[in-house]
Amino acid sequence: MKKALVVATGNPGKLKEIQDYLTDLEVELQLKPPDLEVEETGETFEANACLKAATVARFTQQWAIADDSGLAVDALNGAPGIYSARYAPTSTECIARVLGELGNNPNRQAQFICAMAIARPDGSIALQARGICPGEILIAPRGSSGFGYDPIFYVSSERLTFAEMSPETKHQVSHRGQAFKILLPQLRELLGLA
Repeated sequence: MKKALVVATGNPGKLKEIQDYLTDLEVELQLKPPDLEVEETGETFEANACLKAATVARFTQQWAIADDSGLAVDALNGAPGIYSARYAPTSTECIARVLGELGNNPNRQAQFICAMAIARPDGSIALQARGICPGEILIAPRGSSGFGYDPIFYVSSERLTFAEMSPETKHQVSHRGQAFKILLPQLRELLGLA
């Protein structure tokens, strides 16, 4: 019998992405109830991931998984950081804002950060993991895949932006991929799927 795991998001795209990482596990993923809104009041990615996982787990009385992730640009003192999704009204405007704030600054170093948390049905946090993918911000967008800041985030080891990568490559090198590499063995053991 598959274990139920509620994904603390209303975004079907994020559900699909998380599903791709958990294909080897006997888990049935569900989106959080649409009427449950969790305000991200934490000051770190970890705090927000834990807040979302705990709230959804308590509300549904089931195991829950949440992530909080975003782009941290060195020359912008880590901005947009935890505000990545809310940095501007649309993805295009978010990209424009980051590029505008960076201007001609030669320091283009950045990293995508992903904090994952898994909560028990009572809301207590069972597991946490953090994944980081280092890269740099291009002067102009490249590629048409992905979402958010993907077209301006260049990964030198692949010589591609996230938006130019195949889903399989992004799956391997991304911040979310790094977090899942840490989380999966622990999750398998925790849910008795080892």
